[in-house]
Parts: sequence; structure tokens; C-alpha cells
Amino acid sequence: MKKRKLVVIVAVALMLILPATEGFVAEWQELLEPIGPHGSVNWSQGIITATGIGAPPEKYYGKPQARPMALRAAQLDAYRNLLEVTKGVRVDSTTLVKDYMVESDVIRSQVSGMVKGAQIIKKEYLSDGTVEVTLAIKIHGGFAQLILPPDIKQVSEIKTISPSTPKEEKGEKTSGSPAITPTIYTGLVVDARGLGGRPAMSPKILDENGQEVYGSAYVSREFAVQQGMTGYARDLSAAQSNPRVTNDPLTVKGLRTEGQGRCDFVISNADAEKIRSASENLSFLKKCRVMVVLD
Repeated sequence: MKKRKLVVIVAVALMLILPATEGFVAEWQELLEPIGPHGSVNWSQGIITATGIGAPPEKYYGKPQARPMALRAAQLDAYRNLLEVTKGVRVDSTTLVKDYMVESDVIRSQVSGMVKGAQIIKKEYLSDGTVEVTLAIKIHGGFAQLILPPDIKQVSEIKTISPSTPKEEKGEKTSGSPAITPTIYTGLVVDARGLGGRPAMSPKILDENGQEVYGSAYVSREFAVQQGMTGYARDLSAAQSNPRVTNDPLTVKGLRTEGQGRCDFVISNADAEKIRSASENLSFLKKCRVMVVLD
């Protein structure tokens, strides 16, 4: 009886501790990349954040204007820091956001505008009169539409091709042995832990011969803009159970990274063939149902 009571207590405790909302990612499972001393990118949530600190002029200490002036100074500092953090976001293996901003006045102007429209997610009034403000902007949505490479285009409906044997293709009759039906998956999880890989907005997955298994040519822009080309996590179980890859993903082991930015990943030819063996698998690639697990 005591044993059963203990089991019930443990079960209730777990229900209280574990999140009830579908798709929730615990903080320890999220992939957080610091950029500079004042900001970071949460690749699991798709959010860029930066912090600023402000103090009022000394002559206003102890006066009613002190706090609003400190808040204003903190916001300006946070906007400057957020712009610097945003410039350091990795687009692909060779490009950062700042590279696009240097090449295009339009992109520079629009990125700056998005930063100025950032949301204040935290204010902290410190005992010495200073104020700390944290700002955030989303990677997905308008920012992704602006920054993602133009070769990521809208993909029309993918047609399913029924598997056939070489004899059937020639119109010949086949023997009694049935054709092997390829496995259809609902998503892809790449376990890239231990490779020193880095996250990016537009990564690639390659086979051992350098042929692209997943990349900009495989995704539809609407999905890449709305949710990002790839989801990231630090925990394999969390990635496999993420709603992004639904209920039956293929999990593969990354062999190594490729490219200067170390954000492209190589998988085995055998695993690549599992994805290519069924045209239906192109559907989950189109919808960006891919997760990468990094340290």
C-alpha cells in the first residue's frame, strides 16, 4: 500500500514539473548561442535578444526624472546591442546577416527598422538607479523573408510516384516476388552532437559524396519563412518528439560538418538513400520538418 502511495506521489510530482503544452521545449533542451557580450540567439525558439543598461545623468539622481531617463538610456543601449547581435546571425556556411547589409542598402535599412521595432521582454530597475532592458526580435516571419536566400522559392504540390521495378518500367511482366516498398517518414532528425557544428538559417545536409540531401532547393519558401528551414535542440529525445517532425521521423547520425561556418552536415549514403527512396519523403522536406541536435 505504501509503495502504491509513493508511485502516485511521484506521478503527481512529474505532472506538475513537466509542461502540459504540446511542443514546449524545456530551457535546458534549447540551443542558445551567445553573440557578443550583450546578446544571443535562441535557435530553438527562433528569437534574437540583447540587453542594454542605462543610468540617469548624475545631476538627476534622486529626482523624479531619473528613472525615465535611465530607462531611455537603457533602451538606446539595447537597440545598439541588438543590431550588433543581429548582424552576427549566421545565414549559411559562408554568410552572416552583416554581409547582406553591406551589399544592400535596402536590407540594411529594413534590418535596422526591424531592430527599432523590437519588443521589450524584460525591464529591471537596479538598486543603484540604473535600468537593464532586454529586447527581442523573431528570426522567423518578416526577418526570414528578408534574409533567406532568394533561391528558396515557393514549391508547388509534390506528386507521389508509385515505386516500380526496372521490368515494369520496360512493360515486361514481373515474377511473383513483390517490389520492396520504401519506408515513408514524417520528418528527419540529424544527431550532430560531438561534431562542433553550428546553427544557421539556411543549412544543408549532404551525403558522403557531397550531394545535397536537404537544402534550399528542397524547401518551400512559405514554410522556411514561417518556421525556419531547420529546428534545433540540444537533446535527442526532445528533437524526436518535437511536433515539427510529427510522429515517425527518421533519425540519422551526422558524420562530420562541412563549410567554413560548420553549419552543413554530412550523413551516410545509406541514410541518404532512405530519404530518397520514396517520393513521399520530399513532402516533409518541403515543409521543413527537419531537426538538428547540437551540443
